Amino acid sequence: MNRSIPAVLSCAVACLLLSMTSARAAVPDQSADLQRCREHADIDACYDAIRWSPTDPQLLAALGDAFAHANRSADALRIYKRAASLAPGDRGITEKLTDMQTRLSAKRSAGGTHTETAKRYSNSAPESQSH
Repeated sequence: MNRSIPAVLSCAVACLLLSMTSARAAVPDQSADLQRCREHADIDACYDAIRWSPTDPQLLAALGDAFAHANRSADALRIYKRAASLAPGDRGITEKLTDMQTRLSAKRSAGGTHTETAKRYSNSAPESQSH
């Protein structure tokens, strides 16, 4: 019976070491996400990197850049505002925020909004009511 205790102990240690090794392999590479976010404007990589550092204003600005690159101006503006609130003294973020606000206001004034130019229909028009 004394011989079975060391065998059980060594098996338990081996299982513990094996589980620690597989846990390390499951941890994503944060630097790869950060690099793909900043260099390739990969929105998904930006979100993955932000999970690890949600209050990093430079990372948020990189996400805003990725949205701007994807022509998602409203999303970029929202993210730039969040980054500017975290780093109010950062000139680069402030410039990006101002530029995006200018672009969006120019776009709105040039084309008008869809609801202003389109004819509106309503199901509750008096002539269509039967009662």
